[in-house]
Amino acid sequence: MEKAKRYDSIRPGRVWLDTKGERIQAHGGSVMFLDGAYYWYGENKEFTDRAKGIWHWGVRCYRSTDLYNWDDLGLIIPPDTGNPESSIHPTSLMDRPHIIYNKKTRQFVCWLKIMHRDGTQSETVLTADSLTGPYRIVREGLQPLNMSAGDFDLAVADDGKAYYYFERVHSETICADLTADYTDVTGYYSTHFPSTHPPFVREATAHFLRNHKHYLVTSGTTGYYPNPSEIAVADTWHGPYKVLGDPHPGDPTRTSFHSQISSVFKVPGKKDLYIACADRWIPQAMDLPYELYAEAFSTVFGGATGDELQKGLDVMASLPPENTKEADYVWLPFRFDGDMGILDWRDEWRIEEFE
Repeated sequence: MEKAKRYDSIRPGRVWLDTKGERIQAHGGSVMFLDGAYYWYGENKEFTDRAKGIWHWGVRCYRSTDLYNWDDLGLIIPPDTGNPESSIHPTSLMDRPHIIYNKKTRQFVCWLKIMHRDGTQSETVLTADSLTGPYRIVREGLQPLNMSAGDFDLAVADDGKAYYYFERVHSETICADLTADYTDVTGYYSTHFPSTHPPFVREATAHFLRNHKHYLVTSGTTGYYPNPSEIAVADTWHGPYKVLGDPHPGDPTRTSFHSQISSVFKVPGKKDLYIACADRWIPQAMDLPYELYAEAFSTVFGGATGDELQKGLDVMASLPPENTKEADYVWLPFRFDGDMGILDWRDEWRIEEFE
């Protein structure tokens, strides 16, 4: 029996349920169009509980034919519950899965960011014959270019060459060429957006290509608390990138409509429809002023000492707790003014509005 359709529009910031009536768990996610259907995958946070040390429960995937109603396909990368040392054990600080397809090897390649409790970060790389798995780990503990690698995106050119955009933790953005099998970096890279410390360092890099120009959308570094996004443009994969500004100019709160963009998806068959897919990680903290925690992050990571440092730490300790399993999604369409991409707030919108 065909499932009854629940939605006929996208409603940013509102609870989004799958066709079984359960909260969609695809955080830090991306959308892929394959064989006439859309696949949305991301972090499964349904059991996340800081008190119990559970950070994630694998990577979950959903399928849709209209971008509104999503069927749960289950875990495409389940957690390794039997090995506490595994990078995909539920207590491992794993997030931001990105999957690309390698036409040469006919493999789907997934990279995962792993945060370690000593402050360093690394990547786990997996491959599969199908988007929905099963995946097998081919690299673990990878530190590309011998760097501590944070939030990232993967992108593939028409000629099959692939690129890896990542935050060199608390430092700068890196664009690195991937090897032919997409499981490692070649050693060739470029650097962008250097900064001294959070909240100014750019993370959550999302790449997209429009009219032969390369765009990078990034956020600042304030943990799960939202901040102003930036959009930059270049003529080549490696730049140089020119920062155009905040793509949310209509948001007086300077919080990207209380969200963080994880990826940008071009809808096939539409002339110029690019969707910024974002997470509203902490809906309960929407009244929290950005300036409060931005100053605290700058103080703590900017080298302050003594009473000034303690004041920053006290503010950070007072922030409301994260409950990411109840995070919502903010999907908005870009409109373009020349090169500039702009995201206007919409309470509700439909794909059919676009050519």
